Amino acid sequence: MSVHVTSQTRSPAGSSVGLRTFAVIWFGQVISLLGSGLTSFALGLWVYQASGSVTQFALTALSATLPHLLLSPLAGSLADHWDRRRTMILSDLGAGLSTLAVAALLLGGRLQVWQVYLSAGVSAAFGAFQFPAYSAAIGTLVPRRHLGRANGLVQLGQAASEILAPLLAGALVGTIQVGGVIMIDCATFIFAVLTLLVVRIPQPPAVEMTDDYTQDARGAHDAPPAALAGAASAGWRFILAHPGLLGLLGFLAIFKFLWGLVAATITPMILGFADPAELGALLSIAGVGLLSGSLLMSAWGGPSRRILGVLLFEGLTGLCFVLVGLRPIFWTVALGVFGAHACIAVISGSSQTLWQSKVPVGLQGRVFAAIQMASGASSPLAYILAGPLAERVFEPLMAVDGPLTGSLGLVLGGGPGRGLALLLVCIGLLKLAVSVAGGLYPPLRRVEDELPDNQ
Repeated sequence: MSVHVTSQTRSPAGSSVGLRTFAVIWFGQVISLLGSGLTSFALGLWVYQASGSVTQFALTALSATLPHLLLSPLAGSLADHWDRRRTMILSDLGAGLSTLAVAALLLGGRLQVWQVYLSAGVSAAFGAFQFPAYSAAIGTLVPRRHLGRANGLVQLGQAASEILAPLLAGALVGTIQVGGVIMIDCATFIFAVLTLLVVRIPQPPAVEMTDDYTQDARGAHDAPPAALAGAASAGWRFILAHPGLLGLLGFLAIFKFLWGLVAATITPMILGFADPAELGALLSIAGVGLLSGSLLMSAWGGPSRRILGVLLFEGLTGLCFVLVGLRPIFWTVALGVFGAHACIAVISGSSQTLWQSKVPVGLQGRVFAAIQMASGASSPLAYILAGPLAERVFEPLMAVDGPLTGSLGLVLGGGPGRGLALLLVCIGLLKLAVSVAGGLYPPLRRVEDELPDNQ
């Protein structure tokens, strides 16, 4: 097996042109992300108020998850074949039109819950094309020495959206109503498209793959469906051919699965000892942690050996979650959630930089789509398992008269929510174990030595 890059068309590695282009695109995407956060909050509130059903509320999130999972292979292939700037423009336009349709239905008094699901699914489908095109474009525009900082800025935008969107949406819903909030989101899509129209993203180099690979140097416009389907699997085949990258993908899938368990259980755990106001404060502290970690990553760029940033900081998140579950005390939980979310920015930034540095730029769309698919599949599994694990296993163990209340309960406490605390402690210890195991697995530990840098 060999991979050959046939034509290198990219921003000069040492020039500032690529960095300026990235900055323009990044700013437009941050504004769009903030608008999407406003709509997500506002429509979630509308669905819950209209239906009074937690299940229907949760289905909104599911509708926004499945299209990513199902369309990732095709999206990655097309992101590598098509012009990445045009792919991002079409993605923003498609998602914006879907959101505009919801606004029109709402303002006309005809919006129904199933239409919200449909809109969320359509927006997520376009987002499935946006992610690999955007991620691969960063690797094309930004010199390798600045990739860590660039990915830190991407995390910074996501953190800012997580903090600002709920606050702004909560205030705006009371003044301009849900329809007005959604119209703001439509305006942010237009802004993102305008920023893309004024920049140029270099075409990725064509990639020829031999032996167990098929040649893949044509554009999507002249590729028959069978060839395009084969090209869509090229990202998976590239990963499978490199044990270190395969190990990293498995590590990231476990990482997403464990974070999914945490996301599904931490809110009811906190409500076991705190009131809703304290819950809101702790969620805000978590957002500030993510913002702080993103600022650190933007300024620092992460460790020079990226895999250490992934493994060491994953171990630190394990310690943070042990702290979260240890005692039902506001400030210990606050310290734990702050630290865990600060670490996630370094983990994500280091991992993204590693992939961008090692994968040929003409193949990155498909590889990022494979990553999106693998990690996306683990989160729904975590959501499915979290409820039975919490209600049938851990909560009964730590009930007032539970079998572990007289032992572990002396440390963790007993009663409502403390079984969830035990689950979080177990997740934290498992994160530590996964981090150590990753460090002891030679292909993963030496993943950066497996392939030369691509620029």
